[in-house]
Amino acid sequence: MPEGHSVRRLAQQFGDVFTGESLSVSSPQGRFVAGAALLDGQVLTDSRAHGKHLFLHFDHAVVLHVHLGLYGAWDFGGDATFSGASSIGAPRKIGEREVFEDPETTDDAGMGEYAGPPEPRGAVRVRLVSKHGWADLRGATTCAAITDAEARAVLARLGPDPLHNHPADRTRFVTGLLSRKTSIAALLMDQKVIAGVGNVYRAEVLFRQRLDPWLPGTGLSSSAAGLLWDDTAAVMADGVRDGRIITTPPVYWEPDNREPGALLPTGGDAHFVYKREGQPCRVCAVPVAITEMVGRKLYWCPGCQQ
Repeated sequence: MPEGHSVRRLAQQFGDVFTGESLSVSSPQGRFVAGAALLDGQVLTDSRAHGKHLFLHFDHAVVLHVHLGLYGAWDFGGDATFSGASSIGAPRKIGEREVFEDPETTDDAGMGEYAGPPEPRGAVRVRLVSKHGWADLRGATTCAAITDAEARAVLARLGPDPLHNHPADRTRFVTGLLSRKTSIAALLMDQKVIAGVGNVYRAEVLFRQRLDPWLPGTGLSSSAAGLLWDDTAAVMADGVRDGRIITTPPVYWEPDNREPGALLPTGGDAHFVYKREGQPCRVCAVPVAITEMVGRKLYWCPGCQQ
């Protein structure tokens, strides 16, 4: 499932390429016809992310609320003024990387000539079109046209977002964590406790803080809970910057495992424990372990996280 950094990048991309534009909104798949009719022809005024939720605000106080879930993704395209990733979401399809090339909007010479959006491919739930580009949504868990009040109600049910990282959010997280007897690995996946953390960030920040995944929230000190928040906020901000989750410093990146023309690592070098089960821990050499918690695979080091 796309984690909070991807949804924040989505909000930034919508802000960059669609804000202030009157959008044509349709539902080629036919499952969002009524919602599309409410939004069609309106001006996008703001795009916001909170955790894994995206809110696109229009000038008539209607909001397009999207949660990508496990399979959702946005595809983008447009003319030379339309910049950014061409696909964000659906890790099962495109991995943690974003896609930055779209042959549908590039001519044979690679000059990016734009003749309008292509014919919809697959089950496009909603299509947004401006003068300069388009965006298609597929496979989302939630796609709804709601009021501002309903959007506020959704936000009220969510925990603090580390990417906002306000002091009050940190205090709210620490207080909530210390009051719960549930394991911290389960609490990090509870969107009412902290919004935007998914399976990768959960495993990685617990390792980086050398925390036993089964330790109850009540077993943490307030300083340790605060450091957990700080580290989560830091690595998620790095994810917004890099467009992917990288939690290891360069000292752990093999020279042959760097992206061509870039300094970012490929494959498993980007993580300490995530999807490294059975491999030696980068710090203590004990094999990384795997189990299941709250319906998701949990990766951790039995040597470092005691």
